[in-house]
Amino acid sequence: MPPPAPQPGVIPLRPLTTGEVLSGAFGVFRRYWKPLIGVMVAVQGIGILLVAAAFALTCVVAYDRFAAVFDLAPGESPEGSDVAALFLSFVPAGVVLLLVMTLSAAMFSALCPAVIQEAVLGRPATFGSMWRRSCSRLPSVLGTVLLAALIAGGPALVLYAVGIPLIIMNTDLDGSGLPAAFGLLLLGSLLCVPFSVWVMGRFSLAPTAAVCEGLGPVAALRRSAHLVRDGWWRVFGISLLGYVVASAVGYAIQMPFGFVGMFGLFPVMPGPDGPAADPSTLLVGFLVYAVTMLIGIVISSLFQLSYPQLVVALLYVDQRMRKEDLAAALTATAYPAPAAAP
Repeated sequence: MPPPAPQPGVIPLRPLTTGEVLSGAFGVFRRYWKPLIGVMVAVQGIGILLVAAAFALTCVVAYDRFAAVFDLAPGESPEGSDVAALFLSFVPAGVVLLLVMTLSAAMFSALCPAVIQEAVLGRPATFGSMWRRSCSRLPSVLGTVLLAALIAGGPALVLYAVGIPLIIMNTDLDGSGLPAAFGLLLLGSLLCVPFSVWVMGRFSLAPTAAVCEGLGPVAALRRSAHLVRDGWWRVFGISLLGYVVASAVGYAIQMPFGFVGMFGLFPVMPGPDGPAADPSTLLVGFLVYAVTMLIGIVISSLFQLSYPQLVVALLYVDQRMRKEDLAAALTATAYPAPAAAP
């Protein structure tokens, strides 16, 4: 029987099984939860402040437009131009929201591989080191994520860019051919789904390669394609399983908070034959329920956002140990040979 593989960190330094990948991701979250959650909370806090500031500034600037749409006499309807102007005034805030969500997702994709680098060798990780490491690789990871999304969604974008103008030009004035045309467009979109799934699986290891090997976006995509080659189904299946496990655990985390919120809400709800509840008491009950549910959602989202990324990062390590004998290099790094005597 061969000797057991060395394990300086959360996983043994050899090709991993599916269970070892999933349990290793749990081990990383359990051992390195402080830098993981610390960086994620900091990123989300900054993002919430930016989005709140953008919407607050928009509300201040568009205050007169609110009056033109909502402060009307009984029976009076707002002008279409006023509604359109109010909607357009919130477009910059929506762009800020989209940018914050994209940057946050890229930051999380850079954070988890940085933590895995330390967890595999059992080295400590601090909030400051993980923040600096994630920020330094954020541009490359962001470019990798955007390029992969553009390639995966390219056929659908081309389909809509060509199909929608053709539908508009070839539809009769009475709209008789519109349902059939949109049905064909929907069918074409469904046919693009297998290609998009294949591309996302092929490039799923690119963010980890960009962090661990210091590669640019294009080089990281090529590196991921090389590592996933001949193992696409395994990488895709374990990654999908990681998302399923994260959803199940996140739901299990939210359930106790939901029960606590419901128990706080039931006493203030009026009975079918009882007197109406006091509005202030009812408001307090709904506030307790909303705060409890919000806490549960925030806590579960921290796990749901990080766990699948940790699974993917461990798959990157596993593929390199299978194809490039990374286990030997990691063992040499974890257990350096003693220096020779002079």
